Amino acid sequence: MNKKTIWITGGSTGIGRALAIKFSNEGWNVAISARREELLNELSNQHENISAFPLDVTDKIKCKEVFNQITSKYTNVDICFFSTGTWNPKKEKDIDVEQIEDVFKVNFFGTVNSIKAVEQFFKDKKSGIITIVSSIAGYRGLPNSTGYGPSKSALNNLTESLYFDFKRFNVRVCLVSPGFIKTPMTDKNDFKMPFLKTPEYAANKIYDGLINKDIFEIHFPKVLTVTLKVLSFLPSKIYFGLVGKLTKYQKKN
Repeated sequence: MNKKTIWITGGSTGIGRALAIKFSNEGWNVAISARREELLNELSNQHENISAFPLDVTDKIKCKEVFNQITSKYTNVDICFFSTGTWNPKKEKDIDVEQIEDVFKVNFFGTVNSIKAVEQFFKDKKSGIITIVSSIAGYRGLPNSTGYGPSKSALNNLTESLYFDFKRFNVRVCLVSPGFIKTPMTDKNDFKMPFLKTPEYAANKIYDGLINKDIFEIHFPKVLTVTLKVLSFLPSKIYFGLVGKLTKYQKKN
């Protein structure tokens, strides 16, 4: 029996790395991509069925080339997990146009480039899962999030749109909305992160949602995500007041 294969972008650290190890331990072939080749090779050397395919997702031509390399090695790919992201909280507090463009280039357009690279493969195959990692920051506007939050909100909308497009081809499109996960990216935050979880916790939740359940959105931890979902339905005046108090966001004098 042939092993199943998953391609993970953003696989060098954080959730992507933990998920690569999880799928590897479950007997899958795992193709991992990221810009930091040394970290990919380190992980690949530690796990026999993990292979490194270095990639900058902002290069749409390279995305297609790397996916072709993966299908040449494994022939079949069953799941794609697109989790590349960037976040710089120090530059999110003001309207920094270049910073916002850079965030969208990686978080949104990098994901679009990755999806485009696999689109025809999955439509021809008529099966499989395309997974897009967003964030609770994409549910509704938050203070000091001029680039990251909007980029994740755009991913939410994109994923819902793609759900309809790929469903016609029997391909499942799945959205992942993590809460606060301890990663090199969230280590940059200068505020207390409620219900902070480990990447391994996230990997277990994602694996269960992809393999054992047929759901559109995998979100966790529920105590946080459900609360934010409820808040997102509130009228703007009430929402702004509650979020202002919860985040201790104050007007400048």
